Amino acid sequence: MNRPLYKHNQFKKGNFMFEKLRIKEHMEVASAEGQHVGTVDAVENDAIKLTKSDSADDMHHFLSLDDVEKIDDNRIYLKEGARIPSGLGNKATMDA
Repeated sequence: MNRPLYKHNQFKKGNFMFEKLRIKEHMEVASAEGQHVGTVDAVENDAIKLTKSDSADDMHHFLSLDDVEKIDDNRIYLKEGARIPSGLGNKATMDA
C-alpha cells in the first residue's frame, strides 16, 4: 500500500501524534522565515512550551502545535502567520 508523502505540512492527515512525538527538549523553533523564535522546554498537551532563556520577560511561553509547519532535523518551523508571543527570540540579541 502506497502512502502519500507530506512534504509541506507533516501535521496533515493523521500524522499529528507521530510528529508531536518527534518534538524533543532543546529543539530550536524558527519562524516561517527561518528566524530563531525559541527553544523547546517540553510538549504539554497540544502546545510547545518554550524555555525561559529565550524570553525577554523570563517567562515560559507556549506555541500551538497547530502552528507547526514542519520538522527538519533538530529544528521546528512554524507556519506563515503563526502567532508568536512578543519578546521571543530577542533575549540573546538584547543581552549582546
